[in-house]
Amino acid sequence: MLSGLFTAALVLAGLVGGGIAFVESRSRAPGPLANDRVLIIPRESGLTEIAELLQREGLIEYPWAFRLSALLSGNWTKLKAGEYLFKARVSQRDIIDIIAEGKAVEHSVTIPEGLTSEQIIARLKENELLTGEIIQVPREGAMLPDTYKFQRGSTRQAMVDRMTRDQRRILNDIWARRPADLPIKTPQELVILASIVEKETGRADERTRVAGVFINRLNRKMKLQSDPTIVYGLVGGKGTLGRGILRTEISQATPYNTYVIDGLPPGPIANPGRAALEAVVNHSRTKDLYFVADGSGGHAFAESLEQHNRNVARWRQVEAGRREAGKPAPEASIDKAEPPPSPDSRTEAPGGARSQSAQGGAEGTRARAFDASEGTDRDPLLNRSFDLNSPKVVPALRP
Repeated sequence: MLSGLFTAALVLAGLVGGGIAFVESRSRAPGPLANDRVLIIPRESGLTEIAELLQREGLIEYPWAFRLSALLSGNWTKLKAGEYLFKARVSQRDIIDIIAEGKAVEHSVTIPEGLTSEQIIARLKENELLTGEIIQVPREGAMLPDTYKFQRGSTRQAMVDRMTRDQRRILNDIWARRPADLPIKTPQELVILASIVEKETGRADERTRVAGVFINRLNRKMKLQSDPTIVYGLVGGKGTLGRGILRTEISQATPYNTYVIDGLPPGPIANPGRAALEAVVNHSRTKDLYFVADGSGGHAFAESLEQHNRNVARWRQVEAGRREAGKPAPEASIDKAEPPPSPDSRTEAPGGARSQSAQGGAEGTRARAFDASEGTDRDPLLNRSFDLNSPKVVPALRP
């Protein structure tokens, strides 16, 4: 009897071993899927539900064989929900490995440099592949613009946390490499100036030189006179004025208007990218104090007001030529988050000619440029002072 039982056990073991070998062999064979396919495994799907879904979608032939293969591989408890790409003829074993390892499809969202935090949050809310609410809009300048990869179903708050974490890491690294003579005292001040540089030029080859102009002005105790700070003082996190800056708005007192205040504004006016942060600590060592659009998408730089005024005159000739040719005049300020017009339309920053509403003209209409250079007879802020602590003088920032 014992001999018979032993023989039966051997036969049974042989059958089981053969069955396992057959299943393993079949699990590695090409599957029935004819073309590449993206499939979403719903959350809380068990082994049976996944096997039935795969059969319905034509990835496997026999659910029982898939279940048995998953059990034999030891991965049956590791199968994860998600969005997966399966190649044509993918084997059953590869399907198990892909799902068990969570090799989900990665999507991407691009956050351009120069967006405000409010604008970034709006983009994340518009992305239908992300889920959940955002607890709080981060403070201005706290997020790092970049292209971020994520899986379907990732939360918006997780994306925000990742952007703020990356910004802290990058900022700490750049701040540690700052030169000793940089007139910037804190990492926050570095972000503030970088945000102004970011909004002033979209050209990589100009960032360090634009930063150098502002550094020189800070060292000389000159007002920065940057158009984008006027815009931020008027609309705050909305970031876009939607029209040119009016003559009256240049001298309108807000905490951010660098035509009115001395030094840096109290906070960033956008979220600068790594290149703008690097440009501030590695600024060009020039004597430039002015720059103005040159008509080619870039800027003409100048060390003296006399040289700058010649550059302004050339820019006015370019504008006049465009008007005569019937070409639309560019706006006085642009939002870099949107596709920028060509050429760059800022007629001067800091301190120079700008296209505004002329005296006697309709509000918001374009007219000839005028010179708002600091310290000249035409400076609308000359000999004027503002009490920025008085709520009667400083208008509240619009949300």
